[in-house]
Amino acid sequence: MDTPVTGPLAGLKVVELGQLIAGPFAAKTLADFGADIIKIEPPGAGDPLRQWRLIKDGTSVWWQVQSRNKRSVALDLRDPQAQDIVRRLAADADVLIENFRPGAMEGWGLGPEALLRLNPRLIMLRVSGYGQTGPYRDKPGFGVVAEAMGGLRHLTAEPGRVPVRVGVSLGDTLASLHGVIGILMALHERQRSGQGQVIDVALYEAVFNCMESLLPEYSAFGAVREPAGSALPGIAPSNAYRCADGGYALIAGNGDSIFKRLMTAIGRDDLGGDPALADNSGRVARVAEIDAAIGAWATQRSVTEVLAALDAAAVPAGRIYSVADIAADPHYQARGMIETVRMPDGSALSVPGIVPKLSRTPGSHRRNAPALGQDTDAVLGEIGLTPAQIQALKDKGIIAAPFE
Repeated sequence: MDTPVTGPLAGLKVVELGQLIAGPFAAKTLADFGADIIKIEPPGAGDPLRQWRLIKDGTSVWWQVQSRNKRSVALDLRDPQAQDIVRRLAADADVLIENFRPGAMEGWGLGPEALLRLNPRLIMLRVSGYGQTGPYRDKPGFGVVAEAMGGLRHLTAEPGRVPVRVGVSLGDTLASLHGVIGILMALHERQRSGQGQVIDVALYEAVFNCMESLLPEYSAFGAVREPAGSALPGIAPSNAYRCADGGYALIAGNGDSIFKRLMTAIGRDDLGGDPALADNSGRVARVAEIDAAIGAWATQRSVTEVLAALDAAAVPAGRIYSVADIAADPHYQARGMIETVRMPDGSALSVPGIVPKLSRTPGSHRRNAPALGQDTDAVLGEIGLTPAQIQALKDKGIIAAPFE
């Protein structure tokens, strides 16, 4: 599967040196919208993500999502000749993405000072656990640790229970998206100045940036927000309510007019018409009473019945989806959020569609995730290496032959 390059980032050349999640997810997002991603992987095993979670025909199916639209070059970055190849790639690139521990790139002679001297227009995204400066910069940092340090893990629990992790690598993904935002801002600024720059994204800071009023509430009132399970403290009513069939309905009736419609739908106009509950502050003071009323109504009905009644009343509500629910949902299908790709053996694989939706220059799935080293010869040829030079590098083990 290889279709013409389209999208708003067509023509943008990106060198990806990261592995696993944070750096590669940022590159994947750019790739979806037309950027040419040259992914550098170590010969032999390649990016460890190739072997994470469930494996089909020797490769993780996750790989088909994380690395679609990319080209793979198998290159041993520990070798000086490989480092020189990266410098040659960076000299002609718009963006370079890396998520190694701080100092690793400098140790290879590939730090910002060296690369920006070669290419002053280069934009360099550096994603790490704690950032490129500060007392923690040299500590290893993964997304799960960043979620804890950023304040998220403290809140993800039922009161009095052990905090639980979000079931996906949320810290990495948030950092990736902040990195993409930084890249796009730097590209816009470069149009004026002609200069590149370094974008320093710390995983814990990306999480912390999404923690809403956590810090100002502590600063102003000394309030430490505590775990609240499925409720949303200070905003009422908003919770998950158990239904007669054992499922849960998520109900957000926290708008003033929405609350009145919700109370009418559950037969509690006495609460909906109570002046003391007309605004959020009044409802927060009596949230236990309101939750009990909604819960008593929900327990007499199935999830489907609850949602039908609330849809009719224009009250925001929904069920908790498993991936089986997602795969069967007509709205996902209608929005193009489930795509089908063909694996090398001809079998079909469902993968997530592309976000966000652009009306005139949408993203696209142009090529499947590459085999390790699939594009090594082509990419090195593009920077001027001859077939003989490429073969010599293969003989030394510095690069891997295609498809090895």
